[in-house]
Amino acid sequence: MSTLSNGDYVVFVIYFIVVSCYGFWIYKRKHNADATSKDYFLAEGSLTWWAIGASLIASNISAEQFIGTSGSAFKMGLAISTYEWMAAATLIIVAIFFIPIYLKNKIFTMPQFLHQRYNGTVAMVMAIFWLLLYIIVNLMSILYLGALAIHGISGLDIRLCISLLAVFAVVITLGGMKVIGYTDVIQVAVLILGGLAATYIGLGELTKNASDHSILAGLKTLHAEATDHFHMILKKDNKSYLDLPGLSVLIGGMWIVNLNYWGCNQYITQRALGADLKTARAGLLFAAFLKLLMPIIVVLPGIAAYVLYQRGMFHQEMLSSKSIVDYNKAYPTLLNLLPTYLKGLSFAALTAAIVASLAGKANSIATIFTLDIYKKAINPDATDKKLVLLGKWSVVVAMALGVIMSLIIGEQLMGEGKQGFQYIQEYTGFVSPGIFAMFILGFFWKKATSNAALFATIGGFIFSVVFKFLPYYANLAFMAPYGFSKINEKGVYEIPFIDRMGFVFLICVIGMYIISKIDGAKGVTTNGLEIDSSMFKTSRAFTAGALIVGGIIVALYSFFW
Repeated sequence: MSTLSNGDYVVFVIYFIVVSCYGFWIYKRKHNADATSKDYFLAEGSLTWWAIGASLIASNISAEQFIGTSGSAFKMGLAISTYEWMAAATLIIVAIFFIPIYLKNKIFTMPQFLHQRYNGTVAMVMAIFWLLLYIIVNLMSILYLGALAIHGISGLDIRLCISLLAVFAVVITLGGMKVIGYTDVIQVAVLILGGLAATYIGLGELTKNASDHSILAGLKTLHAEATDHFHMILKKDNKSYLDLPGLSVLIGGMWIVNLNYWGCNQYITQRALGADLKTARAGLLFAAFLKLLMPIIVVLPGIAAYVLYQRGMFHQEMLSSKSIVDYNKAYPTLLNLLPTYLKGLSFAALTAAIVASLAGKANSIATIFTLDIYKKAINPDATDKKLVLLGKWSVVVAMALGVIMSLIIGEQLMGEGKQGFQYIQEYTGFVSPGIFAMFILGFFWKKATSNAALFATIGGFIFSVVFKFLPYYANLAFMAPYGFSKINEKGVYEIPFIDRMGFVFLICVIGMYIISKIDGAKGVTTNGLEIDSSMFKTSRAFTAGALIVGGIIVALYSFFW
């Protein structure tokens, strides 16, 4: 039943009290009345490696993973894990190449990097882009999918769930990055325990009538009854090929998705920007190991729900009001099998994931708006005290906008029968290729100019829109033999959105190269970053850890190819 018992509420209240009290203690212990705005927004120098790693995962794993990824796993299987395992490889690359550049050049925000490397116009355009992306896509999707999950477990009104999540997140965010970073350690512990409980109950249900009730027996049953759900590289005839187009997840657009998210994203890199290089790298390596484990708690439950559905269970629970299978209901439906207390733990885990992600997003919104828009364009003489106060108000306003949009259009974009996780990836992908092209050339090619960066920013978005709607004006069947197009549910040949990102990225890089060469011939000067090869040297311990992560990823893809 979609209700919580008194015991479940007790577990949840304990979680709420522990997180609140710990957050308040951190705030009082580390709060400084004379703290600078950078200290408030970035927790400068005060986060340990384990706090950085845990906070990265807590901010990343949210409703879109628990609900969206599990729903996608129900539909397409283990292949959706590529977002987790490729992210582990990406975190290593970011730790080796990206973070040293940021720290060496004293970069605290992504728009600051663009201002320093290109000019104020590029930085301002991207600051506005990021604010819109974080509020319209990220805050809205996390609030809606999170509320949908909590509604499915507790039976509470979805509008009430949206409001309560927003309030809880605002309270934590107002404490600053220190409070967010350290409370995220508790959030990660809770979400892992709760996630494991859901996986355990799903596997247990599979072997309920068998002689062997072990977890290993459950995994064997899962693999035997859903063999088609255990392939990482999808073939062209797979129904989910448009979501994960074959080898593109290894050598194509998936790298753009991950490198942009983990390396060029204020929301993520903010955790490491206030630390020294050794601590930041250790935190990113710790996060990489945690990402390898994430499919256990966000993918296996979805596959277990699929097998149970094939056996005849959940046929009513999984139906939407339009009598179609709603993939977003897979995880909440499975959680309703949990006994008292364990269900409360999973409910707390889900809430922890949602709130941590919301708090991280809201803090990044406040950081970009306050430091990169208000201070630079509106009031350059603003005091640190005023900036911190404005940052807190911007958190409240941003969250209120997220709530309003999730109530108005959340159902239309991520509701019945839709894959919420894929919605987030696709619409974030409208700006990812241009942003990543601008960053990667800005890092490693000193001749890249600000005009070229503007082309990547605006042109990348325009090309993404063009490729999205091109199938309705041109027949792309000629691309099908090469795996670059497939018939969608509307009967037209569409380019998989991951491949679209790859094409747009190449166009942006070529365009930036041509424009930069033209500008160079005109004598346009550029602001190259301070880079030397010694920045990219790593310690033996980090190198060993990185090799272990790489070896595990190769083994996983080889086994589940």
